[in-house]
Amino acid sequence: MTDPVVTHALEQEPRLIETLKTLVACPSVGADPAMAQGMEDARTLIESRLSAMGFENMQRLTPPDGSGEPALYGERMDAPGKPVILIYAHYDVQPADPLEKWDTPPFEAVERDGRLFGRGISDDKAPMLIALESLAAFIKVEGKLPVNVKLLIEGEEETGSPSLPAILETHRDALAADAVLSADGARWRPDLVALNVGSRGNTGFEVRVQTAAQDLHSGRYGGIVANPLHVLSSLIASLHDENGHIAADGFYDGVAEPTEAERAEIAAIPFDEKATFGAIGAQPSGEAGYNSLERLWMRPTLDVNGMWGGYIGAGSKTVIPNEAFAKLTMRLVPGQDPQKAKEAVINHLRHRLPPEATLEITGERGQGGAYAVPADHPLLAAAVAALEHTSGETPLKVRIGASLPLTEIVSRILGLDTVMFSFALSDENFHAPNEFFRLSSIPDGLASWVQILREIAKLSPADFAAYRRK
Repeated sequence: MTDPVVTHALEQEPRLIETLKTLVACPSVGADPAMAQGMEDARTLIESRLSAMGFENMQRLTPPDGSGEPALYGERMDAPGKPVILIYAHYDVQPADPLEKWDTPPFEAVERDGRLFGRGISDDKAPMLIALESLAAFIKVEGKLPVNVKLLIEGEEETGSPSLPAILETHRDALAADAVLSADGARWRPDLVALNVGSRGNTGFEVRVQTAAQDLHSGRYGGIVANPLHVLSSLIASLHDENGHIAADGFYDGVAEPTEAERAEIAAIPFDEKATFGAIGAQPSGEAGYNSLERLWMRPTLDVNGMWGGYIGAGSKTVIPNEAFAKLTMRLVPGQDPQKAKEAVINHLRHRLPPEATLEITGERGQGGAYAVPADHPLLAAAVAALEHTSGETPLKVRIGASLPLTEIVSRILGLDTVMFSFALSDENFHAPNEFFRLSSIPDGLASWVQILREIAKLSPADFAAYRRK
């Protein structure tokens, strides 16, 4: 039998696409102060849509000192006696650099070959609008939502959610719920129906190595003054041993080896390694003793995201630079404390720093731990049932190697579990040039969001009681 709410939602797809194009045109890069107007434009557009949908108690949530980019909040408590679900998304996006590698302007949504291209379109603007327009369809057709809904639309996800802990602490009463349903998180592959049940944590910092007060002539000072690029390169090379194992003492504290059952479960998931790496022009690499999916989902990483210093212009310049820089980030697994893991790496660098150089740690970013949803959680069961209904298949339960800071932070502070229900796909170039979103994911997402709300409506708040930890 056709669901009239789904029918209406699908009829609104052209409007959703036009709204998405307008939202992509808002350059909401939270990391860049020059994009402040783009952030405000995105906030205003979203708030206007929520107001039209009849959301109440709309607020911009910030820490007590008003710092950071505000999160958007609204609620519709339409279903007395039904669960309260906190729906999460984020409106900030990654920087578009390098601009020259985009085929089309990054902040202009361009349709091509069944895809829409633009910065932030997959992470997280299209998935967010799919969730919101599913709610709008219920309101239009049935006059109300089948469950109680609170919205938390964050503005700092792409910078590690530094304000989110204080926002959750400060607005704890407003954000009280039974569980969190996230429109962020990304599906794994277009050829598999799957649910993400875990994500890695994230932390990072920047390094500055200095060996002199100014740049120096390489003829006058070469061989008698340390080159900071050499020093930094040596330090970075020391972070991993020959087997790809991270060499910082204490970094692996709390990390558990994958169990035989976990390894068997991962091995049973269809995965064409040759095709996966061939599609990105790379070869498998990483920590010895683990296969690619185990490395991606079950093991922590330490990566250099950028290194620079000295002269990189055209031609030659015989100079010894006086400073060199690097950006480092870590992906963490359950059991690791982000602060302790970061300190382990910093201590490693300081211990190996030669006396002729100084080391400065800067640019520390927001951080969060890893997270896994309980296997028997009622919201996860509702998500499975929804995808079975819309796809005819039982979804595989997979993890993602990326981070969704909300999941661990909301678990730690509010005691709530999160199910990721995004309709982005992990190959859609988010964080890279030519980010895109498949138009075919829109009807799939709308039907699935309508169905998961219907599945949640079959539950009672008592079904969540054992999982609420505070």
